[in-house]
Amino acid sequence: MSLDSDVIIDRRRIRRKLTFWRIMAGLVTIAAIVTFGAIATTSGPAALTPSGSIARVNIEGLIRSDQQRVEALERLEKSSHAAVIVHINSPGGTTAGSEQLHEALVRLKAKKPLVVVVEGLAASGGYIAAMAADHIVARQSSLVGSIGVLFQFPNFAELLKTVGVKVEEVKSSPLKAAPNGFEPTSPEARAALDALVRDSYAWFRGLVKERRGMDDALLEKVADGRVFTGRQAVELKLIDQLGDEKAAIAWLVAEKKIKSDLPVRDYKLNPQFGDLTFLRTAASIAFDALGLSSIARQIEQAGVAQAVDQLSLDGMLALWRPAASN
Repeated sequence: MSLDSDVIIDRRRIRRKLTFWRIMAGLVTIAAIVTFGAIATTSGPAALTPSGSIARVNIEGLIRSDQQRVEALERLEKSSHAAVIVHINSPGGTTAGSEQLHEALVRLKAKKPLVVVVEGLAASGGYIAAMAADHIVARQSSLVGSIGVLFQFPNFAELLKTVGVKVEEVKSSPLKAAPNGFEPTSPEARAALDALVRDSYAWFRGLVKERRGMDDALLEKVADGRVFTGRQAVELKLIDQLGDEKAAIAWLVAEKKIKSDLPVRDYKLNPQFGDLTFLRTAASIAFDALGLSSIARQIEQAGVAQAVDQLSLDGMLALWRPAASN
């Protein structure tokens, strides 16, 4: 009986040691993953990219202010990439975010040849970003334009009246926090919003006129808020050429003397721990080794969760078809 007890005790001791070393191995693995991920995020994708290539940058979905994206583009300025192709598929977003992206791309263009390829859509803020390039390529069926600005907000005044709810407020002046959605919008508040929209619209029109070299007559024709197909857009000077990435590369070769045999490599603007597939895989293996399979499965599925864009866009918008955004 004593012998059986000793065996049981030894087995428990061995099991505890094994669990301890599994945990230590898992922690070391995770530490290495986090360290490498930090290096990749800090140094940017260019640190892992061989010289003598063309960077492919993707701008997709809703556009809002994003300092990480600006910093990534600044790193791209200093990289060894010979040129940049920016693929845009966006309905726009906030005017401030679109302006920020436009200015970052303009600074990048000053350092490296840059061409834009419109995939499905470059509307409103997406077109603001596209105008940073000296050459815009779009597919025949791509949608381009939607030159305009909007300010939209829900108004629950009638609903609150129906259910018998009244929102009380004390404010310093009549236009403070107007519109608030809890009461009918006053003529003064509507006039103030109209002034904001008109001022931003004037800026947008001026940018189109300057960057695309349009006269007033053509500007009036394209700046009424509608979108145009690529075939229409090339006639209206909104884009320069019909085609795809191959056409963009041909332009870089012909106009910017870029070597025709350079490979095109993806450059991520927002490298994060959850976006790096190999890091997720390594973390999943580490948790599996610890017997924490449920956590491992959650890590493997994290990329799906991050694909759901739950942006809340506030302020002035340069946006087309918001219901179809990612």
